[in-house]
Amino acid sequence: MADDGFHVYDTTLRDGAQQEGLNLTVADKLAVARHLDALGIGFIEGGWPGANPKDTEFFRRARTELDLKHAQLAAFGATRRAGVKAADDPLVAALRESGAPIVTLVAKSHDRHVELALRTTLEENLAMIRDTVSHLRAEGQRVFLDAEHFFDGYKSNPSYALEVLRTAAEAGASVIALCDTNGGMLPDELGGVVHAAVGTGARIGIHCHDDTGCAVANTLAAVAAGATHVQGCANGYGERSGNANLFTVVANLQLKKGFDLVPRQSLGDMTRIAHAITEVTNVTPNSHQPYVGTSAFAHKAGLHASAIKVDPNLYQHIDPAEVGNDMRMLVSDMAGRASVELKGRELGYRLSSDQSRQLVDRVKELESRGHTFEAADASFELLLRDTVAGERKRHFSVESWRVIVERRPAGDIVSEATVKLHAKGERIVATGEGNGPVNALDKAVRLALEQLYPELAAVQLVDFKVRILEGTLGTDAVTRVLITSSDATGEWATVGVDENIIEASWQALEQAVTYGLLRAGHTV
Repeated sequence: MADDGFHVYDTTLRDGAQQEGLNLTVADKLAVARHLDALGIGFIEGGWPGANPKDTEFFRRARTELDLKHAQLAAFGATRRAGVKAADDPLVAALRESGAPIVTLVAKSHDRHVELALRTTLEENLAMIRDTVSHLRAEGQRVFLDAEHFFDGYKSNPSYALEVLRTAAEAGASVIALCDTNGGMLPDELGGVVHAAVGTGARIGIHCHDDTGCAVANTLAAVAAGATHVQGCANGYGERSGNANLFTVVANLQLKKGFDLVPRQSLGDMTRIAHAITEVTNVTPNSHQPYVGTSAFAHKAGLHASAIKVDPNLYQHIDPAEVGNDMRMLVSDMAGRASVELKGRELGYRLSSDQSRQLVDRVKELESRGHTFEAADASFELLLRDTVAGERKRHFSVESWRVIVERRPAGDIVSEATVKLHAKGERIVATGEGNGPVNALDKAVRLALEQLYPELAAVQLVDFKVRILEGTLGTDAVTRVLITSSDATGEWATVGVDENIIEASWQALEQAVTYGLLRAGHTV
């Protein structure tokens, strides 16, 4: 279970769930909790039982459905209401009855919030903290306290903000997290305030929002000033600009500062877990996220590639494998021979100097016309194969294709495509109907080739992106099409460029089918 020497506390299921567009079911919350536990997080805040039915249901189901190996669950709630005993407050009762071994109470530490938001006195606010903490401790629960708006409160009335900490600690709170609720602090000023809080003798934690882009830096500054409890959210989720990204915080503390926070094997699973959580939350992953983003160790510039060819550590701050990520080489018009050679090696090819030079020249020529290979690895591999082979080789050749778009009397718009192909010595003609020209072409190609290559039945077109590259030319502009395809084992992307959007789509589609056949084991 959780190591009490230093706390890693996740609040994705409560604070993170307040992100715009993020809506978690109870089943989702249980799934995220399992992923966080697998990483080795010590404390998982499950939500606010009593405040909404979903969170109450989560704690009820967690008792029988969560078998946590590392984490303890914490229930979040507020101190009692003014003028009411903690034992008689129904929301405090919900915390008491949640079954969570830990309760995290939010309390006001900003004098103006006490007077204007709670509409009570500073003395009564202290009494609310003292009464609620001591009541829950007497009921056998461990209590953490979130000192809301602490940094703004410290600026307004430092003696009162610190008195809130002393009161909570004396009542039995084992940790008091200082909350940068508005997210407005900067690291140089935050550290001094944390140091003053540590001077009260209370155990201090930190909870930062990212409104200045400094949530992770502020968290690290707090640890340097004496905080021994860090809070954050998976992938930096949270309202407004989000919370401190707990994955970045953990990786920084463990890999850079030598803290032993999660098992080394679990740290090596961090990238997988981060992406698994995005699947549950249905939030598009940030490819540039530190440590776990798909671009976190991606290299594009030729200068970088030349150095990496000698020693990968020259342009990488850690070995990506430590967090379960991979180094990637991106091929673009910025690429030099080293980039192409490393990318070829990554794909299993050893290129000669002449082949590398030829491939670099071809990439730069195509990218000058609008192609992009950093987003279309499959197209680059086909280009690489052509270079190695010395000629263009494919599983089929195209005699012609045609697309007709018809608006029928009932108002339906239907596309019909006819393709004429040559494959395995046969001339094949096939027609397909679809809800658009590309869909119709896709169906026609499948009809033409599936009898010869039945593996194509497993290939699906999963994404289709169009970009106009020269907007000043209007409908005569050059169009770039990116197609993402998948089979049972993964995805790949291909690119096509032409003034005609259907021709650009056909280029990308033809390559997608060719690459799918290569993945299925059909060599040319």
